[in-house]
Amino acid sequence: MTITEKILAAHSGKKELSPGELINAKADLILANDITAPLAITEFKKLGAKGVFDKDRVALIPDHFAPQKDIKAAEQCKMLRDFSREYDLGLYFEVGRMGVEHALLPEQGLVVPGDLIIGADSHTCTYGGLGAFATGVGSTDVASAMATGECWFKVPESMKLIYYGKLNKWVGGKDLILHAIGDIGVDGALYRAMEFTGETIGSLPMYARLTMCNMAIEAGGKNGIIAPDGITEQYVKGRARRQYKFYSSDKDSKYVEVKEYDCSKIPLTVSCPHLPSNTKPAAELSSITIDQVVVGSCTNGRIEDLREAAEVIKGKKVHPNVRMIVIPATQQIYLQAVKEGLAEIFVNAEAVFSTPTCGPCLGGHMGILAKGERALATTNRNFVGRMGHPESEVYLSNPAVAAAAAVMGRIAVPEEV
Repeated sequence: MTITEKILAAHSGKKELSPGELINAKADLILANDITAPLAITEFKKLGAKGVFDKDRVALIPDHFAPQKDIKAAEQCKMLRDFSREYDLGLYFEVGRMGVEHALLPEQGLVVPGDLIIGADSHTCTYGGLGAFATGVGSTDVASAMATGECWFKVPESMKLIYYGKLNKWVGGKDLILHAIGDIGVDGALYRAMEFTGETIGSLPMYARLTMCNMAIEAGGKNGIIAPDGITEQYVKGRARRQYKFYSSDKDSKYVEVKEYDCSKIPLTVSCPHLPSNTKPAAELSSITIDQVVVGSCTNGRIEDLREAAEVIKGKKVHPNVRMIVIPATQQIYLQAVKEGLAEIFVNAEAVFSTPTCGPCLGGHMGILAKGERALATTNRNFVGRMGHPESEVYLSNPAVAAAAAVMGRIAVPEEV
């Protein structure tokens, strides 16, 4: 069996299973945010359940419209707070303690290798970077799972993406996943497990692995996953709040498709509007001027991402025609950025340094685009109207390219700066 099949088998009480099977599986953690939890809470109340299956396995994180941007957002966040108090939930994260959910949960050791995790957010697949099966589900599935601790699945087929060769300077996890999505398309992994492997993946640090698995959904994937190893062990050792288990695919596992990528040939990559699969080398887009740069989100808001952007922009100024918004993904990352002097670098460069929030990524707040405006962001989606006006445009890149663009006022590579 593949790593995905093994984790699903373990959580459904089966010795073995195969793609296409329908199973009921026990969840290790269930999460929802201020957009998706209110519907789940409403449906949960309709079920007549006396309580949640385990008050320490349900995480509610207000991060999309928080800090609350208007009355409606405040009402939605209040629903999470009230529900958490009513059912004595141990994993409610208020503003000031919260962060972007998919950065916060790994950081806090609340998701661990071998877990089965469901979340009412499509980017729940991020945790595959730790060697867990994690996938986004609908709010009604979360409602029933909060009551029962279980969810049903169709076992996905697995595809293997093998990365080998030496990475070029500034090229990282974001470029590797954008390159793959550009190759296979936004439905190239439809309802498949995307297993990332190869020598290059084996040497990738944890933050880059989380970035890659985060965007599996942008290729239609059911989940993204990387087999845990020494790098995983080092990451989870001091922070895991539960026992964890390392799974790996058998040598004779069956894959519906295998793709191979020579990383020495992968350039700094940008996704152009209006699909993540519309990729081009950053160096070919120097004629594209921009109005806004966003560094942050569940894709690239970790401390290493901020360090990368700071390294490029240090001692420079954001172009007068550009707004640059830097959003650390958690309070811990925020504090670390202050301690390391990164916040000072960004503020001195005349960028905005924000409290943790998903904010502009989904067109929530903290950087909405007007008609005709163009943004380059380290976020994960660039659909029509994703960051604001339907006639605005979003380009996607890694933090180094984003920082270079902020200085140049157009899409640029770090060498230009």
